[in-house]
Formats: sequence, C-alpha cells, structure tokens
Amino acid sequence: MTSKRIILGSASPRRKELLSGLGITFTVDARSGAAETFPQGIPYLEVPQTIAEGKSDSFHRPLEKDEILLTADTIVFCPDHEALGKPKDYEDAFRMLRLLSGKTHEVITGVCIRTTAGKELFSSVTQVTFRELSDEEIHYYIDNYKPFDKAGAYAIQEWIGYVGITGINGSYYNVMGLPVQMLYARLLKYL
Repeated sequence: MTSKRIILGSASPRRKELLSGLGITFTVDARSGAAETFPQGIPYLEVPQTIAEGKSDSFHRPLEKDEILLTADTIVFCPDHEALGKPKDYEDAFRMLRLLSGKTHEVITGVCIRTTAGKELFSSVTQVTFRELSDEEIHYYIDNYKPFDKAGAYAIQEWIGYVGITGINGSYYNVMGLPVQMLYARLLKYL
C-alpha cells in the first residue's frame, strides 16, 4: 500500500490488532522515555493527544525520511471530567468501575502521526453508557479479566462490555484504543 515504513509506537496488543485490521504493513517499536503525564489546567479533551505527543517526542531515536511514527493514548473521563487512566491495583479498578456504573462517560483517544517533516495531532471522543453494575459483577470482572492495563479498568470487547454497556455514541474501536477510521483517513495523505 505504501513505500513508507510505519512504526506503531505502542506495546498495546489491542492497538496492534486494530492497526492490523487496516491492512497496513507496520512494525512495533514502543521504546520511549515518555511519562504518561500532562500539565495541570489543560482542557480535558486535549489530555490524551498531549500524552500521545509526548510519547512521540520521546521516541528513542530520530526518524528516517521514509518513516511514519504513530503514537496514541486513551483516557476515560467520568461525567465530572475526572481522568481514569490504568488502575493502580484491584481496589482502584473497583473504584473506577463503581464510578462508571449507571452513567455515561467519555473515552478519548489522542493520536500523534509524526514524520521528519512534522506531526499531526487529533482526538476521537466516544460516549459509553453502562447500566448499573452490582458489586458482584464488578468483582467477577476484575477477578476473571484483570483489567489493570486498561484505561478506566475495562475493555469494551470483554465480558463487561457484553453485559454492562447499554449504549455507545461514536467509534467502538476508539474505546478499544485506536480510532482506526479517523487514523486511516489521516494516514492516506502520508502514504
């Protein structure tokens, strides 16, 4: 499809799976010194793309002329805009799922596309609604699926998505970690 070499700067198996679904040849190289932090006071909608840009900027080596680096970050935001990243432990995962239970929240993925000529940042927002979850259901999910590497302590494609999500407005794949429809449209101009 292209003579460019695409690098996915993420160790996420979900992002690898999603990018593969586009039929694009790429390599994975997640070596980056970026801390997943952001300056206080920036608008919450900009947080994920700011982190994605930090991952790109701290890539372990300079890019070559024929390379395209893709980095991304996904954050779940509660209705009060509290950012839910990856849970620290079991109790934190439980707290997050209890916060999301019975409410609609936003999942925002920020993406950075970088070449030697510059970079492009964009975000995708998806609204997800959970029905009220019982404590037993939350414990079952955490015990059996161990969602400690997932923003908001859940994966839409796992059990909790089947039984708990009652509505979605936006890209399903964005909730998985990569807005592939938007990414594909943006990549076309680089290929």
